Amino acid sequence: MATLQSLGLVGTLAEGDAGPEEPESDDSEDEQEPCRAPGPRRRGHRSGDFSAAFVFGEAEAGGEDAWAAALRQLRGKRAATTLDEKIEKVRQKRKLQEREAKQAKVREEDAEAEDNQTTKRECEDFSKDDEDVESEYSMDDESIFTKADKVKVKERRKSKKGQVEAETFFEDASQYDDNLSFQDMNLSRPLLKAITALGFKQPTPIQKACIPVGLLGKDICACAATGTGKTAAFILPVLERLIYKPRQAPITRVLVLVPTRELGIQVHSVTKQLAQFSSVTTCLAVGGLDVKTQEAALRSGPDILIATPGRLIDHLHNCPSFHLSSVEVLILDEADRMLDEYFEEQMKEIIRLCSHHRQTMLFSATMTEEVKDLASVSLKNPVRIFVNSNTDVAPFLRQEFIRIRPNREGDREAIVTALLTRTFRDHVMLFTQTKKQAHRMHILLGLMGLRVGELHGNLSQAQRLESLRRFKDEQIDILVATDVAARGLDIEGVKTVINFTMPNTTKHYVHRVGRTARAGKAGRSVSLVGEEERKMLKEIVKTAKTPVKARILPQDVILKFREKIENLEKDIYAVLCLEREEREMQQSEAQINRAKKQLETGKKETGSESLERSWFQTREERKKEKLAKALQEFDLALRGKKKRKKFMQDTQKKAQMTPEERSQFEILKSQMYAERLAKRNRRAKRARALPEEEPAAAPAGPKKKKKVSVFDEELTNTSRKALKQYRAGPSFEDRKRLGIAQRRKGGNFKSKSRYKRK
Repeated sequence: MATLQSLGLVGTLAEGDAGPEEPESDDSEDEQEPCRAPGPRRRGHRSGDFSAAFVFGEAEAGGEDAWAAALRQLRGKRAATTLDEKIEKVRQKRKLQEREAKQAKVREEDAEAEDNQTTKRECEDFSKDDEDVESEYSMDDESIFTKADKVKVKERRKSKKGQVEAETFFEDASQYDDNLSFQDMNLSRPLLKAITALGFKQPTPIQKACIPVGLLGKDICACAATGTGKTAAFILPVLERLIYKPRQAPITRVLVLVPTRELGIQVHSVTKQLAQFSSVTTCLAVGGLDVKTQEAALRSGPDILIATPGRLIDHLHNCPSFHLSSVEVLILDEADRMLDEYFEEQMKEIIRLCSHHRQTMLFSATMTEEVKDLASVSLKNPVRIFVNSNTDVAPFLRQEFIRIRPNREGDREAIVTALLTRTFRDHVMLFTQTKKQAHRMHILLGLMGLRVGELHGNLSQAQRLESLRRFKDEQIDILVATDVAARGLDIEGVKTVINFTMPNTTKHYVHRVGRTARAGKAGRSVSLVGEEERKMLKEIVKTAKTPVKARILPQDVILKFREKIENLEKDIYAVLCLEREEREMQQSEAQINRAKKQLETGKKETGSESLERSWFQTREERKKEKLAKALQEFDLALRGKKKRKKFMQDTQKKAQMTPEERSQFEILKSQMYAERLAKRNRRAKRARALPEEEPAAAPAGPKKKKKVSVFDEELTNTSRKALKQYRAGPSFEDRKRLGIAQRRKGGNFKSKSRYKRK
């Protein structure tokens, strides 16, 4: 190990080595004992088998270029004031009001010491972060931060082993050579140099299994746990193919499809790093970034294109010089997400426009029926590579669950706030089911004095990338996100993942908790489980390879934090009002600018239809598809004015929802998704190009001879006797038998001349 450190290399875990151990469930060690009050603290890197400088997705060799380039494109599109500034404004206003109330109380109690106390308070500097945090918590709350949570091992019930379903793949290559290294894979020197620059020493199991098969040009359907290096597993064979066979003309030969914009930027960053010592060119085409810049890059014909489905179809229909007929390799990252019902129509359009003679590779941490459907339609003799099961979590992940009693659903916000202020104070990702709840948690935790960011679909692309950048740079301690951040994102140093509610399915859970315990490091997940979600908990406990823990928070701590949240409701409403005012102001400014432009040019925007970009679906088809896949009742508002009016009235009522109603709304959406998924799985299976299941093995013993019809026997009999009989014509007995059959049907048998003997 000392030799490796002197050379600047980082050792990795071998297959049989033991991983970093987590402390056992003792009350003294297991709790991460909470401090007196949350506040800024110095961070130290945790020692372990992996160096803190080692990153799977990005390294110092240009890893930040992709993110920086994306942020440069979005410069100037940021809001006038950020949400954190609004939260800080409301906090300062509340502190001022509390200070004035306290001063008035002091004046009433002791009129003589009024001058001394007021001068003391005016001289204090309230702008420091430590004093801000201290003012949030009084000395009466000292007991809240000293009480420890109880953690106990959750017992696993034995279950009967079910039969494994037969797969529809021609070849299984899940077994691999454990001693295989990057040098043994016959990779080019530019790739080996890039691998060394990134700090990779030994390939991971998925890389050992996939890279040799990918170099042979075979179609692949691969499954491996989160954080095991799947991106390098499909990029390295592609780069080797492009280097070995240089292009003769500027055309796009490789297409990588990803479900989210952030994952696209990350894959583009990793690809650029691995191709930094070669002449292979890459291009990124995801939503939210500048369209004209992407069109110019596509016209130059990059070797590798990383794209999201929507933006790719936009370019295919609006950029005349760009097409997919020359694509030699098609890669679907997070394939099960790419092939669910929300991407179904777009994926059909992309596959229709792709070249039929291509290599196709599917990669995901979970494998679903939709992936098998596509494998049976568009893959040719695919190779199945399952390094892990589709429900396996990371090997060094510690799973904890907090039970929510049936009548205590409203305690979820209080429990999460208690966890974040007492125990897990930095490098935390908090997942919620809805964008509305994520925004509320950002405001609530910000008012508590914590450094928080949010990531979901309601934010602009600039805000999404800025939140990710700040979380990676440790400028914020907590990132509140929806499932848009649950797939593929490799963020260094995430210690804890908290689930506000259980996700839609077990596979969604695997992807959420996969944001921590990556690249052989240890991590922790804490999930809040209500009575309606216990079925999923039982499935997770059954499949868990390590003991699952149950965490119990003291009830008085929960009640104290619930009281604090109720006192902050007015401040949350004030922040929402500030946001609404700013949004209305921006809309008014946009209308004024549009009117000014029309007055200057003297033309009205009547020909807007000609300026619109074309799409492969009409407006009515898109609207119909959106309505068919709507999960919540408010999506019905698109159908008519009456329902839209009723929807607006309901949303006004829901502005004052109780904590129980908010939690129930989160769970309801998850249940509706699971119900739809179950209904879809019950549908009749589509016709497949491959057999659904392998034929069952025949029982041992003598085989029964199948009865063959007279027609089949005469048609397939090629013996000399049969041939002689055919040349001579039918015998007298055959003609007699045929005549009887004809008379029964009412016809007459007449022998033809070719049947007569000469």
